Amino acid sequence: MSNTVHSLIALGSNLGDRLEHLRAAVGAIDALDHVEITAVSALYETAPVGGPDQQGPYLNAALAATTTRSAADLLAALHRIEADRARVRRIRWGPRTLDLDLLVHGSHISNDDDLSVPHPRQHERRFVLVPVCDVAPDMIHPVLGRPMSDLLADLPVIDGDLTAVAHQWHRHDDEVDSRLHDDIA
Repeated sequence: MSNTVHSLIALGSNLGDRLEHLRAAVGAIDALDHVEITAVSALYETAPVGGPDQQGPYLNAALAATTTRSAADLLAALHRIEADRARVRRIRWGPRTLDLDLLVHGSHISNDDDLSVPHPRQHERRFVLVPVCDVAPDMIHPVLGRPMSDLLADLPVIDGDLTAVAHQWHRHDDEVDSRLHDDIA
């Protein structure tokens, strides 16, 4: 059996019942063999970054997990979870029912067509780093050699770019603002 590594996974959705997509993703990740979720961030509503105009707002979160799966195997499992939630990859940075990004997988570094880890743009995105810092502020970025909290501190705060909408949200019995279930088209 492989060594246990600490991983970070980003979650996002801006189509359909965004909250339900994210809750289903947390449940599916938690059900994976050889993966243990250790922390789930607060839930944030964010403006879209990049991609086509007229996209709806995203719900974003992050989770920390330990796993004995390889980075490639974990990413493949995340892609299957996305597909189960009707994720379609047509337009880069386009709207999506579910987006699961493997941000960090221990000290593993890969930059090929099938696997880019650590995620190449995570250190440039507040919508990624704010939730990441909820669950792993002291985790060291494997390439940059700096804690996630330091990377977040380097980013400018843009008024209205990110709003915390729920601290406990990932279980179906967690009560959240009902508008988070509204279908976004």
